[in-house]
Amino acid sequence: MDHVVVWFKRDLRTQDHRPLVTAVKRGSVSCVYFIEPELWRAPDAATQHYQFILESLSDLRQALTKLGLDLTIMVGSASECLSRIWQVKPFVELYSHEETGNALTYERDKSVTRWCRAQGVRWQQFAQFGVRRGPHNRDNWARAWQAHCNSEILAPPSVNQAVSAHLAIDDGIPAALALGLTDPDPPRRQRGGQTQATRTLNAFLQSRSQQYRGGISSPLSAPTACSRLSPYLSYGCISIREVFQATQTYTAALPEAAKRHRLGLQSFTSRLYWHCHFIQKLEDQPCLEYRNLHRGYDGLRDQDWSEDRFLALVDGKTGWPLVDACVAMLKATGWLNFRMRAMLVSVAAYPLWLHWPRVGHWLARQFLDYEPGIHWSQIQMQSGTTGINVPRIYNPIKQAQDHDPQGRFVRQWIPAMRRVPDMWLFEPWRMPPNLQQTHGVLVGQDIAKPIVELESATRSAKAKVFARRADPEVKAAKAAIIKKHGSRQRPTTKAPARKVKQSSQSAQLSLDL
Repeated sequence: MDHVVVWFKRDLRTQDHRPLVTAVKRGSVSCVYFIEPELWRAPDAATQHYQFILESLSDLRQALTKLGLDLTIMVGSASECLSRIWQVKPFVELYSHEETGNALTYERDKSVTRWCRAQGVRWQQFAQFGVRRGPHNRDNWARAWQAHCNSEILAPPSVNQAVSAHLAIDDGIPAALALGLTDPDPPRRQRGGQTQATRTLNAFLQSRSQQYRGGISSPLSAPTACSRLSPYLSYGCISIREVFQATQTYTAALPEAAKRHRLGLQSFTSRLYWHCHFIQKLEDQPCLEYRNLHRGYDGLRDQDWSEDRFLALVDGKTGWPLVDACVAMLKATGWLNFRMRAMLVSVAAYPLWLHWPRVGHWLARQFLDYEPGIHWSQIQMQSGTTGINVPRIYNPIKQAQDHDPQGRFVRQWIPAMRRVPDMWLFEPWRMPPNLQQTHGVLVGQDIAKPIVELESATRSAKAKVFARRADPEVKAAKAAIIKKHGSRQRPTTKAPARKVKQSSQSAQLSLDL
């Protein structure tokens, strides 16, 4: 019987896992996961990502044990780890899911390809999402996505099918600090694992999804109205096919009177589509992580970096209460709803005039559900450097008035704001000094003073961005980007796919999962 290896990456589950099911039919199986120090030294890596993965690996190991299989966790680069396995027990095939990750994982996978060729090992990779690898026509992408999500969900192999090829390798699991991860683990973040993913999906469908329509924009209602499945999709604790089909089945079973509930779940389903649509952008253009999608925007902000403005954002001391409250929530939970994420990037890009890469790396570390394809597409979109989306500039004062009119969210996350009278809730820096003394909340001491004047800074930023957009050469280059990356059709649950207007509005659909 041939020896084969299943390499788990961002697919930490046994349900609907084609590499595992295929490998079990092929020979005796070694299941492996590599802790790669180089990846954990990257600027987008965080302690919370590592701890979530360790929790997911613990759950995965238990699931594999029930199937009669082992999970071997190794430390080192993927090529080094594969060489060590080869020395202990040569193998003929390597199975894994495709990964659309950062530049480091892209280079890692190319190194593994070279290693497999040198050893004569066949490496089979299977689609993880509805993302297409290699040459493809974007005009057909929506239909391919629909076909992927409607295809068969694979049950884990049975106990009688699986034959374990035990590897006598035990590297131990390094502590986060040993990998150079020094940032704190958010105390209220979600916990990892296939078991938690299934529970979260069931809870959303059976109860929380009733709030989805109309509940996902406010930072107050979104924590329960959103599905909260995004980290489980990001690390593959559950497959997008499982989520899609479970949602379709549950929606179809709703009574006719549950119109609002049904519309909410249909809206959620559309966001699964946009999830893959944005990952496809990074698959097609890996440099999206570190270079402007539209090169006509090169030099727009690059030379104007302000460390003071950046640190004010990172420390939650911009002076705009809703912005600073969002940063506080991120530090505590590792999660924020999409509208507030978009607002943070917009504030960074426009009034603070910060170039997006470093802001993007900081936010990647804050988001437990960091998914590179979605993340970098959205960072650039909200920063106005894609060239194909109308800039969507969020005013943090208006956002607070619209989505936190009573200040409940702001006062929850910024204790000093509890002493600010309602009249000054949205612009506390305008509160007269005598009132500050009376209420015991001093601007510049207890709460931050805005680091820039919002209106004038935003007006100046808009003028610079729109002047660049109006440049004839910049406008001329737009068509090629739309052809390569623009959305075409989005499948719906009831009617034939319709044309989707390419606009900033459609871009808002990707993260509220």
